[in-house]
Amino acid sequence: MAKQEFLVGLDIGTTKICAIVGQITETGIDIIGLGTRPSTGLRKGAVINIESTVEGIQRAIEEAELMSGFDIEYAYVGVAGNHVRSFNSSGVVSVKNKEIDAHDVERVIDAAKAIAIPADRQVIHLIPQDFIIDGQDGIKDPIGMNGVRLEGKIHIITASSSSTQNLVKCANRAGIHVNELVLEQIASAEAVLSDDEKELGVALVDIGGGTSDICIFVGGALVHTGVINIGGNHITNDIAVGLRTPQVEAEKIKIRHGCCMKLMITPEETIEVPGVGGRQPRIVARRLLAEIIEPRTEEMFQLIKAEIEKTGYTDLIGSGLVITGGCAMLEGMPELAEMVFEMPVKRGYPSGMGGLRDIVNSPKFATGVGLLKHAANKLAAKNHRSHNSEGVGRRMRDVMTGWVRDLF
Repeated sequence: MAKQEFLVGLDIGTTKICAIVGQITETGIDIIGLGTRPSTGLRKGAVINIESTVEGIQRAIEEAELMSGFDIEYAYVGVAGNHVRSFNSSGVVSVKNKEIDAHDVERVIDAAKAIAIPADRQVIHLIPQDFIIDGQDGIKDPIGMNGVRLEGKIHIITASSSSTQNLVKCANRAGIHVNELVLEQIASAEAVLSDDEKELGVALVDIGGGTSDICIFVGGALVHTGVINIGGNHITNDIAVGLRTPQVEAEKIKIRHGCCMKLMITPEETIEVPGVGGRQPRIVARRLLAEIIEPRTEEMFQLIKAEIEKTGYTDLIGSGLVITGGCAMLEGMPELAEMVFEMPVKRGYPSGMGGLRDIVNSPKFATGVGLLKHAANKLAAKNHRSHNSEGVGRRMRDVMTGWVRDLF
């Protein structure tokens, strides 16, 4: 089996490190391996301890290798954190031959990115939104069309050079070469959003441990990406303080018994809370836990709502909000989100996978699965370009052969 038929997505998050191995088939991508390990070397998406991060990556990779039977050397790596910035830009070029080709598209993208970017930042994504040919807008693929003036609208995403270099360094020290750094909410969108949702308008919120990552699609194009510095770890910390229990136990309580709306819990329900420093466990009402979780979750949603309203796209989000990420699995979260955002809300589950898809059928694996889909799309586009190049070369050879035949 050729190496390029295997793809690896490496999600290095604040709470977990996840490696997913996929195999390209005629029908799509089959999941053949998964490895997960707790993450202790990151905070809010940025590396704060290289040794811990390297160890976590190595263990997740080893687990994925054992399950898949494939030696992992390359991976598409997710990047997130409050150091990520994005903005929209546009560029205009004249078309020389009146028929637009791939070179003209590259030129208009270069014109759009010809802006001053600080030396400590690097561009990680240039995403075309749409193109305008001689005043005609809404064009997604201008190649092959006639025109004399081509304008392109581009979404540009940048990240801190030091943060991305530390991420790449950790992967390299774990024996992994990075094919590409991919913004995590874009990867999650690949996994959980349909084309219809993107066309109608949708906001995706990937709620991780340290941050909540946002992206908005309108008319099928990505128009905004953003990051809120609040996530599942803040809820865990509130539980630890409010119930006087260790952080590790607070995380377990959140996963097993957590609920975002106290009205969904009957007063009779109780939970056992381990004590701190060898103290005896206590029995408390589960509604008390919900009273701790609900205000923090509501605060998080209010911040996300303010971020979306600031963009001016609120009225264009016709299909509503999709929440994904590990924290999205909390009971009552979609219901509370609907009350805050006043629009339809659903959990986003990875779709379109084959093979061992049941093991990744959870919002917490959305980014990892999305990295595989992003990689497959990149590979398909590369194969399409090489196929077109071969076709052009073949036509040129046929023309030259015809000339020679005519001469002799």
